[in-house]
Amino acid sequence: MMTDVVEQSGGVARSDAGAGAGGAGPAPTDPARPGTGTDEPEAAARISAIRERIDEIDRTLIALWQERAGLSQQVGATRMASGGTRLVLSREREILERFRRELGADGTQLALLLLRAGRGPL
Repeated sequence: MMTDVVEQSGGVARSDAGAGAGGAGPAPTDPARPGTGTDEPEAAARISAIRERIDEIDRTLIALWQERAGLSQQVGATRMASGGTRLVLSREREILERFRRELGADGTQLALLLLRAGRGPL
């Protein structure tokens, strides 16, 4: 299956998800612009360096997400084992408000995802 993606530069990048089905595989990457969207070597190097840092941040975010979900699950299990409720809505509202205040509407959506990761769907 061939997928065409129009890049901002106006070029078309092709990727072949079904290599071996008559296709020659993905189009070769131009060494002057290894997926950076620019032909300018200095800009491509800068973009690659920035992307390395983004990838580090993503790995950290994923690890923190998983740690937070595990801790939240421990809180819920401890609360329920002691006869408490499954949820504490005031705590959830506090978290939602904190994320909304710091990040706006996207923060609210992020907080909802974090809460769901720790307690499961409602």
